[in-house]
Amino acid sequence: MGRLVILSGPSCVGKGPLHAALRKFHPELAGNLRPVVLYNSRSPRPAELDGVDYHFRTREQIEALRGKDGFTVLDVRGDLLAVDLADLARTVARGDALFEGNPFVGKLLLDCPLPAGVERLGMFLAPLSRREIEFLQAQPGVRLPDLVADVMRRKLLRRTTRQKTHLSRKDLEEIERRCTSAYRELGYAHLFEHVIPNHDGEDSENWSAFYYPLADARLALQAVAALLAGRPDPHVETWPADLIP
Repeated sequence: MGRLVILSGPSCVGKGPLHAALRKFHPELAGNLRPVVLYNSRSPRPAELDGVDYHFRTREQIEALRGKDGFTVLDVRGDLLAVDLADLARTVARGDALFEGNPFVGKLLLDCPLPAGVERLGMFLAPLSRREIEFLQAQPGVRLPDLVADVMRRKLLRRTTRQKTHLSRKDLEEIERRCTSAYRELGYAHLFEHVIPNHDGEDSENWSAFYYPLADARLALQAVAALLAGRPDPHVETWPADLIP
């Protein structure tokens, strides 16, 4: 019987490059993790593959899965996602599985029924640390939802510009949906046993420009590797339920 590993966090917080770094520097840990592949109504990003990153389908095709036995459909930041829970149960019955994605699906996977004996390892990647949030909440005039949105907007703009060079109106609208959703998504962090602060989002060169991850990218990678190996790590935090009101 396997284990379900859930690596979640807001869009562009660094989940993708962290997973890539885990495969590169800790193949003994990453190699045993079968990916949990969701259905997604959005178009593939550059280098994304159907059946590998997502099962890319039309909104109509995913809507048709709503109410179908074994499927759960969620509206996430304007996209439709579907989880094949029956396939997930079969996957973890054979060995370890990894979901790397948004907190809405992450929350679902923390609570969904799984075969007896399957353990869950929930990790939430956050763009700010608990101490930073507590500091910002104490400052007069700071609206944390707006600040979090601005932090993620800058990351998303840099990432999308790197991917496409010229941004369309649709690109900008998508960025706005994702950055304004980030604060709400941080509100799910306390549901995860392990919260990992990481300032090096998917826009950061600290993941691969110098071969080895540096700064927060390195600390986040070390934390995830330690947790997968069953060890504690000093970079990992726990968040109370009232941290993000």
